[in-house]
Amino acid sequence: MHWEVPEAALRPLVPPALAVDTYEGKAYVGVVAFTMHDVRPSRFLPPIAGAAGFGEVNVRTYVHHEGCEPGVWFLSLDAQSILAVLGARAFFHLPYYHARIETQRQGDTIDYRAQRHWAAGVPAGLAARYEVRAETGASEPGSLQHFLVERYILYAMTPQGRLLQARVHHAPYRVRHARVLEMTESLVHADGLQRPEERASELWSEGVDVEVFGLRPVR
Repeated sequence: MHWEVPEAALRPLVPPALAVDTYEGKAYVGVVAFTMHDVRPSRFLPPIAGAAGFGEVNVRTYVHHEGCEPGVWFLSLDAQSILAVLGARAFFHLPYYHARIETQRQGDTIDYRAQRHWAAGVPAGLAARYEVRAETGASEPGSLQHFLVERYILYAMTPQGRLLQARVHHAPYRVRHARVLEMTESLVHADGLQRPEERASELWSEGVDVEVFGLRPVR
């Protein structure tokens, strides 16, 4: 799910070295809920015990560096696996939180529920019931769907303020339309943004195999 938000509202949440990426002059924030399967440190190693499969939801926006290398800036990431949270915080410097996440699917209707632990008095969760519909077709370059979906760089910041990036490799997503039937969401507000009620995009994918490469400094 994505919403159009003012670029000025995102600017304080994104490092100064990165520019907020826009589509036709509009900035977006997304809530992306999914399930990880067979997570492993290398394609040649077995899945990590206790983190082989778990739910995750992230709040993200889109950025670029000096007019190129478009990528993702995560405002927060909530994961069901405490090992994934600790590992991502330590090695990828990403703002992960531990959460209780439950997913149920009946046919093309999916219930996704996430509630952040230790939220410091600020509610942070997602309860969404949505319906998966027909395929959208390929994400054509230049389209809003392509802008939101096909991102192959993630950015992170060390505690010392050093900007890093990691490359992400996967086949293009096969995307389907989705329709949100019911939703209660407080993650975006917990991350410091006010979002409108009207959603700009509702999409779903069966998923892809993803390979994330190591972080390197942004030059």
